[in-house]
Amino acid sequence: MDEAYQTYVEQVARLTQPALYPTQLKNIQESPKFQRDEQGKVQAQSFPGYSVITPPYAEDPANEGFYHHIAQTQKRLLSQLPQDFILPVPPASFHVTLADLIWGDDFQAVVRQNPDFETQLKHQIGLSFEEYQQHKYIAKPLHWQLVGLIIRPRAIVVGLLPKDENSYEQVIQLRRAIYQNKALLSLGLEQHYHFLAHVTLGYFGKVLDESEQNEVCSTLTAISDQWLEADPKFLTIYRAELRKFSDMTSFTRDADFPAVTFGEQ
Repeated sequence: MDEAYQTYVEQVARLTQPALYPTQLKNIQESPKFQRDEQGKVQAQSFPGYSVITPPYAEDPANEGFYHHIAQTQKRLLSQLPQDFILPVPPASFHVTLADLIWGDDFQAVVRQNPDFETQLKHQIGLSFEEYQQHKYIAKPLHWQLVGLIIRPRAIVVGLLPKDENSYEQVIQLRRAIYQNKALLSLGLEQHYHFLAHVTLGYFGKVLDESEQNEVCSTLTAISDQWLEADPKFLTIYRAELRKFSDMTSFTRDADFPAVTFGEQ
C-alpha cells in the first residue's frame, strides 16, 4: 500500500508547494483532539491507542537542534496566525509516527471485547520487529530532511523527505513486517494510511474565512521560502518504539515494550 521511493519523494515535494496552500486551506476541518476550555487553555482530549513512533523530543537529545527549530517555527505560527486557528501540540511530544496501529473508539471497543488485547499486541509487535530484522534490516541510522509545511485536513505538519533510498526503504520494510503480520491483523489492526513522514505542529481549532485564508497562505509561504534559503535540517532516526498514548501529548512505554534500533547515536 505504501508508495515506491521516487513516488513518495515526488508526492511530498508537491504537497509542500506553497501554490497548494489555498486549496488545502479550503478543505480543513476542526479537530476533536484539542479544544480550549472555558478559561481559554488548550486541553488535549482523550484519544487512547497505540502506535510505533520515534522517541519524542523530550526523550531524544540527539535531535535537539532539529526539534528546537521545529518548536521555533510552531511559536512563529502561533504568533502570526489567527487566534485559535492552530491548537498547538506541546513540543515535548513532537515525534514521527512510523506505523499507526489502533486508536480512539476502535481501541476502546477491542479492549472491552478482549481483556488480553494489549498483551497480545505487544507480543505481536515484538514478533514483527524480529521479522523485519531477519530480512532487509541494515543497522545504521536513518536520515530525514525537513522539506516544508503541509496542510492536512485536520492539522498542520512539517513534511520530511528521506536523505537516501535506504532511509525510506527501512521504514517501509518495518511497516510491511507489521501490516503483513496476520496474527496482528486478527487482533483488529489494519493499515489505514500511506506513509507520510511528518511532525505535527498543531490541530485546527476553527475554519477560516477567505480573507483569513489569504493571510495564512502568505505566512506559510514566507516560512517555506526561508527554509529553502537556509541550511537543510535533518532528523536522525535511531529507534522505532511501540508507544501507548492517552491523548496527543502523552506517548509512553514500559520497559518491556518492543523497540528496533537502526543504529547507534
